[in-house]
Amino acid sequence: MTNVRIEHLPFDRHHVSSWAARGRRHRDWPVVYTLNDKQQVYVGETLAAAGRLRQHLDAGTKTHLDHARVIIDQSFNKSACLDLEAFLIRLFAGEGQLEVLNANVGVANSNYYRREDYRQSFREIFDLLRDEGLFATSIEQIQNSDLFKLSPFKSLTAEQSEAVASIVQSLLADLTGSSGGTSVVEGDPGTGKTVVAVFLMKMLRDIGAWDGRPLESESLLEGLFTLENASRLAGLRIGLVVPQQSLRSSIRAVFRNTPGLDRDMVLSPFDVGQSDEPWDLLIVDEAHRLGQRSNQTSAVRNRDFVDINVKIFGQDSPAHTQLDWIKQMSHHQLLLVDVRQRVKPGDLSVASLTAELDAARTTGRLHRLRSQMRVSAGGDYVSYVRSVLSDAPPATTLDFGQYDVRFYDDVEQMLVAVKARNREHGLARVLAGYAWEWKSKRDRTRVDIAFGDIQLRWNTTIVDWVDSPRSVDEVGSIHTIQGYDLNYAGVIIGRDLRLDPVTNSLRFDRNHYFDKKGKQNNPGQRLSDDDLLEYVANIYSVLLTRGIRGTYLYVVDEHLREYMRGYFTPSD
Repeated sequence: MTNVRIEHLPFDRHHVSSWAARGRRHRDWPVVYTLNDKQQVYVGETLAAAGRLRQHLDAGTKTHLDHARVIIDQSFNKSACLDLEAFLIRLFAGEGQLEVLNANVGVANSNYYRREDYRQSFREIFDLLRDEGLFATSIEQIQNSDLFKLSPFKSLTAEQSEAVASIVQSLLADLTGSSGGTSVVEGDPGTGKTVVAVFLMKMLRDIGAWDGRPLESESLLEGLFTLENASRLAGLRIGLVVPQQSLRSSIRAVFRNTPGLDRDMVLSPFDVGQSDEPWDLLIVDEAHRLGQRSNQTSAVRNRDFVDINVKIFGQDSPAHTQLDWIKQMSHHQLLLVDVRQRVKPGDLSVASLTAELDAARTTGRLHRLRSQMRVSAGGDYVSYVRSVLSDAPPATTLDFGQYDVRFYDDVEQMLVAVKARNREHGLARVLAGYAWEWKSKRDRTRVDIAFGDIQLRWNTTIVDWVDSPRSVDEVGSIHTIQGYDLNYAGVIIGRDLRLDPVTNSLRFDRNHYFDKKGKQNNPGQRLSDDDLLEYVANIYSVLLTRGIRGTYLYVVDEHLREYMRGYFTPSD
């Protein structure tokens, strides 16, 4: 499969007609093509290239693009072309050098004969396009970027597609009536909840802007593109609420580079509460991180919380939560939830989240994601980690397969290994529980975490820490990493989590936990160490499930180290 060639022509009627006459495969053969100028690109596939290019010219929507490239290979078939089209769309969107004009109907991700052989040839095609200036970086660099990971141009799993289709149909039904409704997507870490949120934002915008022209898609979601649906969704006011500042900033960067979306559509809960105009739909990613009434990060935010409650409800009350704001300020809501990713007392209570899950289940609007999209060890790894960090540990160790799990007695060796993986694959970082004071926050010369002569500092930025230049030499906390993927995660479990050698049970150590908001009582609340143990166990579960390719682990407490060793030492 090395007979690929890329044919070039100016994108106008004269040159398309001349090119069509020069070969049968220009008129009747499965191909992939790109149309671009210096700012934008469109990727398509067709069985009749010349005819499809003429259709684009007749439609007039892409005539500002001045250059066409047609990728031809004598071994191409329809399935391979659909796969290559999806491959290129994802990479163009993930790099962000050119704005991608394709509608977001869901790119193909179907298996077919000799797919892996074709996939190898795709890399060769990418290299040819990069040599011609359509790409500026490598595939690996693009795939490690937040733009790629958070892009709406994704191949959805069957369960993700079913959830998206059902959510859109529920929304359309609600828009025809006077009552609103709440849908919920529930899933463990790595099951693609954020993918669904971002994908849905883009697709709703695309449906609302659709003018009836045929779509180049083999997706089951194409059926949602009807003129009736377009009229209902045109002008719909939708927003994506992201409670975490770091993840919110990264998604805003994606929206800024995506036609039909805008960075201002990505909101904090406070943006919602302070607005005077309601939304038709609010999608809430990481909804378990929405806040209940608690001491905020600043005096200004404490005042804002009170003012918003008064504005929306006429009075301030500890009973009002940020979820209540969202429900009052929107006709329809979609909540993406994982109850076991609550990491501090100020997050929504288990009771509040369980009530939303139960209500959605009753109305048929609960969608469960089960397929593991992040960790190559599969969904069993996530449940295994959570079980290890619970009061009911697994009876047997997990077979990690090709997933790279390593347990260290020497933290320096782990740090060296993480940096080696970063040189090889990129996106390898060290993470830790909040078991050390953040001294360097106010004095950059101070050391936060010390092991003998080894001196480490916490993250110097909260926003987009993973991609910051210094991050490979720093330690990230739960507040910088929740919602993100790494290739390799080196995790340090501090003395905030210990093992009682007498009872052989996990214990929380309040004296070694330095997240002030992570152990602060809310109004009417008095948190016990057992209550806080749940949050800390959730934090370490999140940290231990960030790595796509592998997880490396060092445990400070000696008794806990021996306990964890038995679960994280792969068998020979």
